[in-house]
Amino acid sequence: MAFEQATIKVEKEKEFEELKAAITRAFAPESVEKYLKKVASAGLRIRDFDSVLTKGVVEQVAALGKGQSAKDLYAALTLTDQAQMKEFYLSKIEEVGPELRAKFQKLYQYY
Repeated sequence: MAFEQATIKVEKEKEFEELKAAITRAFAPESVEKYLKKVASAGLRIRDFDSVLTKGVVEQVAALGKGQSAKDLYAALTLTDQAQMKEFYLSKIEEVGPELRAKFQKLYQYY
């Protein structure tokens, strides 16, 4: 039997979808290398989602609506929505191809 994730209803759908779309754009094939470079230049680890949001890395690569920041969108989410967003982000970083993961191996290190 395969693992099947339980679905939890998103409460703040508008904010959730805007942030999800921005993260998806950041990890698109044409922009993922730029995103990884920005994370590296900020001195962050790729899995440190909170620091990535604080430093504004997502919006440097994937444009958001006027006056919006990824951090503000994330803060507007409920706790369960935030957990789902963090899980989505972590799944996107694992989808990065092996050649880019090797190139940016320091970002992917746990220590």
